[in-house]
Formats: sequence, structure tokens, C-alpha cells
Amino acid sequence: MSDLRVRPARADEYAALGELIVESYVVAEALDPDDDYQESLRRVADRAASGAHVLVAERDGAVVGTACVTPYGTEWSEVARPGESEFRMLAVAPAAMGGGPGGVAEALVAACVEQGRADGAHTVAISVVDHNSRAHRLYRRLGFTRAPDRDWTPVPGVSLEVYTLPVG
Repeated sequence: MSDLRVRPARADEYAALGELIVESYVVAEALDPDDDYQESLRRVADRAASGAHVLVAERDGAVVGTACVTPYGTEWSEVARPGESEFRMLAVAPAAMGGGPGGVAEALVAACVEQGRADGAHTVAISVVDHNSRAHRLYRRLGFTRAPDRDWTPVPGVSLEVYTLPVG
């Protein structure tokens, strides 16, 4: 079994992480290959500069995933409420997808939850595009519950469902 660890991203990784996020979202069918949102996904350096926590999953020296933790009130936070943290743009390299329990996505979620707890949050939230059934199953399996009163539509045709997990 190979070593999987999650750590803070380095500045020299930001551009590659942006590309990993886009590729992951396209492969997972959470993003149309021609979607303008790609530019926002690539803005890893901007997220880090704004105080968000950019995390990297690394296996055997290779980056295999990333996620961004955005505490309430920060520039990239969209659904967190006071006392909450949220994570966004969780992405797994296509070659590392499908790891199931103990896989890359689960390790990233655990690290996001721990970062939220370290930031003093009592709850962690995540928005998931409505048709990403793999992500919905992951979050439910990890104890997140749906918060349908918080679902939202950032742009016409994109419906996001919110999940939350009490952490503190």
C-alpha cells in the first residue's frame, strides 16, 4: 500500500493544482469542458492569498488531489454561516479516482474537517452539484447530512446541494 498524506499546498504547485481541478471536474461530469467556471477553478493562488487553506493530497511524491478550506466571511466562502467553515473545489486526479474508503477524496475531506475544527468552526459545509452522485454518496458515508434549505443556484442551469457536518 502506498503512502497517502495531506499537506498544505506550496506556491509552486498552484498552477498545476488549478489544472488538476479542471481536469477532475470535467472527468467527474461536474463541469462542461467549455464552461467559463474553469478560470475560477484555476485561481488557486488567489484563494491562497485571500487566507483560504489550500490542501494537497500526495501519494508516493505525486500530487493526486486538492481541496480548499474557506472559513466563514472569507472571500471564497459561499455557503458557510457564522461559526462554520466550508471546503470547496475538492478534486482528485482522474488516475487516482475510485479509491473508496481510505482513498484520496476521503483523506481530503478528513483534512478539511480537521482544518475547519482548527479554525474554530462548529460545522463544516460543502456544496455539491446536484448530479454528482459519487460525491453525494461520499459525503453521506462520511456523516454529512443534506441541508436542503441552503441549496442554491449560482448561475442558471447549475444547482448546488449543501451538506453539513457538526465538528465541534
